[in-house]
This record gives sequence, structure tokens and C-alpha cells, in this order.
Amino acid sequence: MNDSDQSPRSRRERPAKPALTRQGIIDVALVILRDEGLSKVTMRRIAAVLDTGPASLYVYVRNTEDLHAQILDALLAPVATPTAGTWRERLKALLASYRDVLFAHPEIARMALSTHPSGPHYLALVDAILGLLAEGGVSDRAAAWGVDLLLLHPNAVAVEQSAPESFSHKPDELSSLGTKIAEADAKRYPHLARLSAELVSGDGQARSDWAFDVLVDGILARTSSS
Repeated sequence: MNDSDQSPRSRRERPAKPALTRQGIIDVALVILRDEGLSKVTMRRIAAVLDTGPASLYVYVRNTEDLHAQILDALLAPVATPTAGTWRERLKALLASYRDVLFAHPEIARMALSTHPSGPHYLALVDAILGLLAEGGVSDRAAAWGVDLLLLHPNAVAVEQSAPESFSHKPDELSSLGTKIAEADAKRYPHLARLSAELVSGDGQARSDWAFDVLVDGILARTSSS
């Protein structure tokens, strides 16, 4: 037997694991989100993928809420302010881009209603909105308070329109609702009966555009009255 065969061998059968990083944890979380959904994005699941213990992740991520907020921030990376159009058109396009991210990830949209993101991409989104409002002549107070409403609306629409069946209206339920409104007793519900057609009119885009204009007009009105 050759002497070299008698040399000691390391018991490690695998190469050294890469060092844990916050970005590495988020990258794994995004893969799990895409493949399995947000409910599967847990510290234990991520730790298993990274071949480590869940406790080691808390050095880089405070808790599950922090993890979800960082996931949302990562998803916002492609969102950018358009360069063409009036300030109002660019603002509408920017918010539509934000809404589309939430539409594509309804579980994240629901989470964002109760979590306060603070990552660089989210801050850049807020900064861009404030900049466009300033360009439109909105006062500092109206812009600072109005940005919350402008972000809340697409978030709420995404939750309503894109959520799983347990969180949204099925087509047959909407049809049933429309029928009940149309057949409402005019004596008991006079305003409902009078506006029955308008209550169910318009598609999602038309209603979204209308809501945006109402919010911006309101913010501008507060600027002129302050």
C-alpha cells in the first residue's frame, strides 16, 4: 500500500459553505416566494436551503416581518420614474408600476398593508413621488401627507383584485352582487336603486384612473387652501 494512502483525510465531505449575508438570505427568500408562495418563506425553510440553523439568520434579519419587508423592497427594484409626459402622467405611471408589482405578488400586497417597508428601493419610490408632487406645485405638507394615500390605494386595489379566492370576490359573487343591486327595493334603498347602473360601471383601469385623479386633485386642493 502506498504511503500516501495512509495520510490523514479531512472528515468534511462538502466544500465550505458560503458566508451568510443579508442579501443571500433575501435571494433565497425570493426563490421560495416565486416557487412556493409567501406562506413557505419562513426562517426555518430559508435556513434549510442555506444549510444552517434558523437562529443564525436573526443576525441579519430581525424577524419574519423584517424579512417580508425586505422581499417587497427587492421586488421594487425595477420600479422607476418614467421620463416622458407631464408630472401627473409620470406620477400615474409610477404608481401603476408599483401596483403591478403588488398585483404579481398578492401575498406581499396584503403584508404591505400592515408592514412599513424602509429599504432603499421603497425609499426611492417615496422620494420619486414627493419629487413629482413638488414639480406639480404641491405644498410640502400636502405632499408629505398625501404620499401615504397615493401608495395605499394601489396596495388596496392589488389586495382586492389579485388576492387568492379566500380574499377576493369570485366572478359569480360579483354577478350576484350586481343582480342584487339592480333589484334593490327603490323604496327601501332609494339611492342604491337610482345609482345601480353606475355602481357596477367601469372596468378596473377606469376606476383606478378615476381614484388616482380624485386623490391628486384632493392633494392639490389642500395645497391651495393651506
